[in-house]
Amino acid sequence: MARRVLWRSGGRELGRPTNRTIKYASMNSHLRAVLQALLVVFLWATSWVFIKIGLQDIPPLTFAGMRYFLAFLFLLAALFFSETKREIKQLSRRMWLRFILLGVLLYAVTQGAVFVTLAYLPAVTTNLLWSFSSVVVTVFGILWLAEKPTCLQWVGIALAIAGALVYFMPVAIPRSQSIGVIAALTGILTNAVSAVMSRNINRSEMHHPLLITVVSMGAGSILLLAAGFAFEPPPVVNARGLAIILWLALTNTAFAFTLWNHILRTLTAMEASVINGTMMIWIPILALLFLGETITGKEIIGLAITGLGTLIVQFRKPASQTDSTNS
Repeated sequence: MARRVLWRSGGRELGRPTNRTIKYASMNSHLRAVLQALLVVFLWATSWVFIKIGLQDIPPLTFAGMRYFLAFLFLLAALFFSETKREIKQLSRRMWLRFILLGVLLYAVTQGAVFVTLAYLPAVTTNLLWSFSSVVVTVFGILWLAEKPTCLQWVGIALAIAGALVYFMPVAIPRSQSIGVIAALTGILTNAVSAVMSRNINRSEMHHPLLITVVSMGAGSILLLAAGFAFEPPPVVNARGLAIILWLALTNTAFAFTLWNHILRTLTAMEASVINGTMMIWIPILALLFLGETITGKEIIGLAITGLGTLIVQFRKPASQTDSTNS
């Protein structure tokens, strides 16, 4: 007579989980990860609105430095309460230098450029310009990592360029916005370099993403603060500005980073890239609702074409754990 196998839980005997039960639990886990990813991307999109509001009172470099230095402190505390802290003693001098250089590019230059760009350009325009980061990363990946884009990705690059032409034609950049455009171009290039560096570091899988982020964010944020205090007038941080800095540091950076890395354990790279791409939709909507920015039909078409192109470009791109395009 066959003996029925039972599972014990809390002193009770339970029947063996069926395939249907396991499949249902897996679906629930995947759906939860998708919803969490959408929440993180929405938080990142709101960052642009909060930054635009905060820039009314706080100079851009100082603002960026305060945000990322506080986020660094939060993540540093998380690091010391985790098992990952043991890796600190194992870091070679060469890896320290690589992480610090990554921080200079990823946070001091790239994120500093984001804040400067938003100080001079509308959020919608900045959003479109920054969407080209994935295109430039793909090109740099060809040159430095010997990555070969698919034919579909080349189509995506062409669509992204075509969408930008539709958005900006006829090209007429006011002189007052020229600094913002230069900052955006600088940030896009340094973001591409830092993204390639980050992917090269993460390929080895030798160090936990939290450790890489803490070291790089610490170095970059300190340099940002130093530049802000050296070249900008002393900030006047009122209650609103302080609340924005704390929210951006704790929720939109430290919490969002931690949750995103947890999500990547469940979602595929393509799913993460597609969900991440929805930020390009959220930013114009939030800019219209909360910043009073306007957008024409031609600009909507340009944004849509560029968004489709950048989405296609990312189809084979791994979901990076330190993606600087996300604010």
